[in-house]
Amino acid sequence: MKNLKNIMIVITFLVSVAQANDIYANVTAVKVSGDEGAYRFAVTLKSTETGCAQYADWWEVLNEKGELLHRRILVHSHPDTQPFTRAGGLLNIKKYDILYVRGHMNKRGYIGTVMKGSVEKGFEVVTDLPTFSKNIEIQSPLPQGCLF
Repeated sequence: MKNLKNIMIVITFLVSVAQANDIYANVTAVKVSGDEGAYRFAVTLKSTETGCAQYADWWEVLNEKGELLHRRILVHSHPDTQPFTRAGGLLNIKKYDILYVRGHMNKRGYIGTVMKGSVEKGFEVVTDLPTFSKNIEIQSPLPQGCLF
């Protein structure tokens, strides 16, 4: 009986790990419009949203140094409209500045694909990410809750 209990504990743990790995906020596209010094970003996210309990609550743009340049707060969940695109910002950057664009899940943090690039050359998914400061996650602006 003890072995069966241990097996059940292991199975429960493995299922929870597998489910945790299935939660993501992937940046799938970045489009930029405007002129140098005033660029507007339209970011497409594909995320595993179930409602306010699990949703992508923002996307953000960081410079190469890891400084937060813009954060677009997402005020509600998008479980039935995946992927979705939201625009934001008038970023005072140069067309050749290297940027990172990433999404954030409300209870899981930065989990998902990140895009790197520039206005001049475009953006692509990258896996070799620098270590960004943990303080960015608590930097303003922050969401004030989820509407639905």
